[in-house]
Amino acid sequence: MKIVWHLFFTFLKIGLFSIGGGYAIIPLIREQVVENNHWINEKIFTDIITISQMTPGPLAVNTSTFVGIQIGGIKGALAATIGCILCGVILSLAFYHFFQTHQTSAYVLEVLNGLKSTSLGLIISAAATMLLLALYGSSPSKMDFVSLHWPALWLFFCMLLLLRKWKLHPLVVLLLSGIAGFVLYV
Repeated sequence: MKIVWHLFFTFLKIGLFSIGGGYAIIPLIREQVVENNHWINEKIFTDIITISQMTPGPLAVNTSTFVGIQIGGIKGALAATIGCILCGVILSLAFYHFFQTHQTSAYVLEVLNGLKSTSLGLIISAAATMLLLALYGSSPSKMDFVSLHWPALWLFFCMLLLLRKWKLHPLVVLLLSGIAGFVLYV
């Protein structure tokens, strides 16, 4: 039962500081569950992020749920999920009321611009973390051409090309990536 409360309070803290949403929250979740609490390793976390992206629903909520299941079963999943969304719900209601009454304030608009920039930085950080994990493995301590996973780099550029140049549907790209990953890594 102690781990369930620990999950709840950890994800409550994550939810409180999750400005920017799904991708922006990934580094914060990673810091708490991999580095600080050592609940899971880098490989499992990467797998959880991958599964969270493929399942319907918000990325932060899915990730919280899957981490909670991994650590504390169904009770852990409920604790992590409720902890993650509770602050967001309360703050959203409070901010809605605040912005309705101050929607013409130049100061409020500038604060929002600052938050947008911060969110972008967090999203780029999450993308860089995921890219490094995909290209260099679970602990990218040595980043050189020798330790680079060339099939992962090739797969990344092929799927990027399919998405950007030929505008393939993301679900098709996910399916093709899964098949290619199975062929290349199994």
